[in-house]
Amino acid sequence: MPSTKRPIRIAGSSGGFTDRQRAILDLAKCDVDVIVGDWMSGVFDAESRPDGGKSLTIAECTMSWHGAAKSELTKKGVPEDERAGLYDPSFMANLTPALPYLQDKSIKMAVNAGASDTQKLAKVVVKAIAEQGLNLKVAWIEGDEVMEAVNKLLAQGERFENICFGGELKDWGFEHVAAQCYLGGAGIAEAFRQGADIVVCGRVADAAPTIGACMWWHGWNRDSDFDRLAGSLIAGHLIECSSYVCGGYYSGFKDLFDGCENIGFPIAEVHLDGSFYMEKEPDTGGEMSVGTCASQLLYEIQGPQYYGSDVVAVLEGIKMTQVGKDKVLVEGVKGKPPPTTTKVGITAKGGWQAEFHYLLCGLDLEQKAEWTERQVRKSMGKNAERFSCLKFSLNGYCPDDPRNQDVATVDFRVFVQTKERSLVVKDTMEVPGFNRWCMENFLQSCPGATIENDIRQSAGKEYYEYWAALLPQKEVIHRVNLMWAEQPIDIAVPDCVQEYGYSREERQWSYETKDAASVESFGPTTRAPLGWVVLGRSGDKASDANVGFFVRHEDEYQWLCSLFTIPTLKQLLGPEYNGKGVDRFEIPGIKAVHFLLHDHLDRSYNASSTYDGLGKNLCEYLRAKYVDVPNRFIRRGRV
Repeated sequence: MPSTKRPIRIAGSSGGFTDRQRAILDLAKCDVDVIVGDWMSGVFDAESRPDGGKSLTIAECTMSWHGAAKSELTKKGVPEDERAGLYDPSFMANLTPALPYLQDKSIKMAVNAGASDTQKLAKVVVKAIAEQGLNLKVAWIEGDEVMEAVNKLLAQGERFENICFGGELKDWGFEHVAAQCYLGGAGIAEAFRQGADIVVCGRVADAAPTIGACMWWHGWNRDSDFDRLAGSLIAGHLIECSSYVCGGYYSGFKDLFDGCENIGFPIAEVHLDGSFYMEKEPDTGGEMSVGTCASQLLYEIQGPQYYGSDVVAVLEGIKMTQVGKDKVLVEGVKGKPPPTTTKVGITAKGGWQAEFHYLLCGLDLEQKAEWTERQVRKSMGKNAERFSCLKFSLNGYCPDDPRNQDVATVDFRVFVQTKERSLVVKDTMEVPGFNRWCMENFLQSCPGATIENDIRQSAGKEYYEYWAALLPQKEVIHRVNLMWAEQPIDIAVPDCVQEYGYSREERQWSYETKDAASVESFGPTTRAPLGWVVLGRSGDKASDANVGFFVRHEDEYQWLCSLFTIPTLKQLLGPEYNGKGVDRFEIPGIKAVHFLLHDHLDRSYNASSTYDGLGKNLCEYLRAKYVDVPNRFIRRGRV
């Protein structure tokens, strides 16, 4: 641990394998002490895929795919040294060029990249270091794979209630094949204390590398420094998705076109008291502002309490202040003892899914869609009952007097899921049933219909169901493995933990605004898109979706709080509202109102039948909806 108490500077280099490969090298040239990043997604090749199929690029569903692949390969008895590693394959291309800079500048790293083969990736990192004649030390964290613990507790009668849509795991109807939990940052802190330079993790929480770095640097007490730990938890949350907090996915993007081709990566400067500054990589596009920070804060939260394995952060009192160009002070985060539980994701094989796309054009689109659906259903006959999900959706519209043919063309999508592989996949040259039933109607279709020229999506692919629950932390074997030492180091559960309950009502609170004002009190209004004056951000947590809205001025915030009640949100959602629960709370320090939509994403990304499986587009849909906007707000200039 450093002898001084100066702030620690932590750079966020990756929010997933799709991020830019220049990150680690460029950030290692900056003034930073630690680089963190998340590569929890990747590409399977034919040898590592559980079904032996073609290569597949995946995103948020990494935990399910990697866990299921490992389970399948283990059953088949495939030796570890005879298969591709179940870790992110893009990570080394990002890390290797930066290794000399990490050593020369004594910069440490902690990354989520190991997935289901963390030790194997750690060995690859050690080899790359040796090949360059460097002497960086590597550690890896284990404990996130908890299949044995889940099975043991199930045998003892543990319910494992789904934290998104309820129900008990035993009634799920699927056989689980993998279970992975979210670890905290204490193991990373211990690895740094033992001299590690690079710490490879499998599945720690997204903010855990930042928490661990701060715990190590500042020497915080796990059982008492809750406000400080909570500050680092939020710092980690802000930088965990790299350029999101520097202008990526920002509602105010129209002001950031200059340099948008190379938006910078973030740097958090965390002080001893847990407050921190947010900065941006120098000489890059984007910006670091209260707006971009508020946008990222609202991304993928679930309520006023933000849970981590090391601490619980209360978000309602957070405050953000612009203190200079591309520099924001974040303070006011309060902490509570860590929970007795941690989140666990349980994976099962769900079956097979496929989709077929017609392209419809011009007038009378609703009738054309009905025509096509009736024909496809006739071809399916009673086979339609063999699908667990059969969904027809018309997506898009033809504007009046369209400027060209493409904008007059919309997507008519047929989506299916089934446990019967033969309905969507054939092992011979025959056309699969689903594909045949959709395609054979082409010559009797409505006018202005055509088949998409790439029909690979209609060839069924395996999908996975995901069950989010809570696992007692005491059941997790959290260990630090030092590649230069024989004995691992066990990380105990904190002595001071708190029971927050298992139900949503116990773990979060929800409320409407106090002293709501009438819309009329803000003066004359114009019927206009909400997004003319309101910014926001949305995301996913398993099958839940969250969306937060914020504004630029105090009087606008009073209007936002008064306007945006739970009934108003349901009304704006329209047919997108699924009839389930909605929670609400406020964050005055960033002029924000936040909502959580229960089970909005239909069983989470892996199994979702919607386009927006990650919930990222929900906010922009709502910002496009029309409400009565006070004229004085519009005159200030549209977002």
